[in-house]
Amino acid sequence: MTLQAVTVDVLDPTPPYEQLRRQLADLVGSGVLAPGDRLPPVRQLAADLGLAPGTVARTYRELEAAGYVRSRRGGGTRVAPHPPAAATPAVALEEAAAAYLERTRVLGIGTDEALAVVQRQASR
Repeated sequence: MTLQAVTVDVLDPTPPYEQLRRQLADLVGSGVLAPGDRLPPVRQLAADLGLAPGTVARTYRELEAAGYVRSRRGGGTRVAPHPPAAATPAVALEEAAAAYLERTRVLGIGTDEALAVVQRQASR
């Protein structure tokens, strides 16, 4: 199985394992990945995304600790029977805003300029 919708942005200051964790949690929480669906093996997903296998393994461990997936040796990693629900739109918006502002800081852009860009985009 490949996860076409999952990507890792190398310019994003968020660590790759966290980018991957967030995207997979969203896919599970929204029902795109249903209970029982099998996730790709660690090595396969790592190769598909150009990541180290340890990065994907950490993502899977964190998803398991949060109740999104269950892993079994020899049985792979599958979506848990009763995973957490998707974040509310307000929570998702807060997370997106925080990620945007963090990225602007990395790029050396001040908060005022970042907000001005958002306002320009909103007026289009």
